[in-house]
Amino acid sequence: MSAALAALLPVRLPFTLRLYRAASSLLGPLAEPVLRRRARAGKEDPSRLGERLGHAGTARPAGPLVWMHGASVGESMLFLPLIEAFRRRRPDVSLLVTSGTRTSADLLARRLPPGVTHQYVPVDTPEAVGRFLDHWRPGLAIFAEGELWPNLLLEAQARGVSLALVNARMGERSRRGWARVPVSARRLLQAFDTLLAADTATAEAMSRLAERPVQAVGNLKLAAPPPPVDPAGLALLDSRVGARPVWLAASTHAGEDEIVLDAHRRVRLIQPRTLLILAPRHPSRGAEITDRAWKLGLPSARRSLGQFPEPDTAVYVADTLGEMGMLYAASPITLMAGSLVRGIGGHNPVEPARLGSVILTGTEVANFADLYEALQQAGGARYVADAESLATAILDLADDPTTRGAMRAAADRVVSAGAGAFDATLEALLALFPADTGPPEGAHARALTTDDAGAGHARTVSERGRRARA
Repeated sequence: MSAALAALLPVRLPFTLRLYRAASSLLGPLAEPVLRRRARAGKEDPSRLGERLGHAGTARPAGPLVWMHGASVGESMLFLPLIEAFRRRRPDVSLLVTSGTRTSADLLARRLPPGVTHQYVPVDTPEAVGRFLDHWRPGLAIFAEGELWPNLLLEAQARGVSLALVNARMGERSRRGWARVPVSARRLLQAFDTLLAADTATAEAMSRLAERPVQAVGNLKLAAPPPPVDPAGLALLDSRVGARPVWLAASTHAGEDEIVLDAHRRVRLIQPRTLLILAPRHPSRGAEITDRAWKLGLPSARRSLGQFPEPDTAVYVADTLGEMGMLYAASPITLMAGSLVRGIGGHNPVEPARLGSVILTGTEVANFADLYEALQQAGGARYVADAESLATAILDLADDPTTRGAMRAAADRVVSAGAGAFDATLEALLALFPADTGPPEGAHARALTTDDAGAGHARTVSERGRRARA
């Protein structure tokens, strides 16, 4: 082994993490061409590729800074109420939010308050991460759910950044994966000063892996505000729908559209005027879904083309971004998709619940199992298994406003429980962040080295953080 390669392998890290750091450093020069290829495919923003390589797109504000990171839309959106609370409680602190997808960047651009900075998260190479951290120098870094990038965590810890993982969720597949590398899992989890789980199953699994207690404070997504609703847009859509029965299939994935369209075909055999609003998780699939609907004899229109449902429209494909609030508000009944086929794990039902749309879901909801179980037990959601049961549920609920009202009230009671999770999370985070400007400049300037990467250094950082917070 060459001396250069050996220098990349902190000896006190577990073997899998040393191997990861070595591989990510050696492959670092390939990051830029890979990102450029992704940009040509529309998966990266070509004007902001520098951010993915750790080059800041804007100057760092003066004073203390809190960095919040969520992988994509769902994880990023749960930061919105925390951002508002931080701005009230710590107006002296600047806020940086990072995410990794273009969709999340577009939504954050519309919904972040003025003065809050968004950047793309750097790719997880030591060089890119180092540039990012050296520029932004956060005093506190907050990660959402399960975004555990080794270099990002280890380099931040080495610079003395306080670390928190909030709304942690670990599904069965993740638990099996981490169980195969328990020593590395423990090392990464122990980098966090605070671990807050969204559910008891995650808390128990993380407690075993981290060999320390992990608190289940509840699902932070319950505290998420409803998505914005454009009143003028909603009024216009309502006027075009008229008195027709309408239902929404929200965030559908490939393999689910066929089930949804089959169910709608069955519904229209009984209620021929019923309109389906179908909002794919990935709007780029709009043309494909429209073509499939027409082939099934279901006249369709596409919102991205500026079209509205006409009296003979059977399926209205809402292939746009940032309009889910309006769609929930326009639809008395919502199927939360991502739940009809395996491998996705369901989507968060809080948004339709907050906007008064009755919730239907498939059975594949591992990502939100506790939440859906609570909704179902309270009478606030109903499970469906296939096109036939989905069609039956739509027809039953469309003709029964009393049941719809009871389901809405039950769902509202369940999601209102998110206030406790939010308060516990906020207080834990505020306790992590000292009243001064955070870790000293010198601590931020240091990179992770062979000598300080191990358990002894982790203890030093932890002790330094405790002294700063005292």
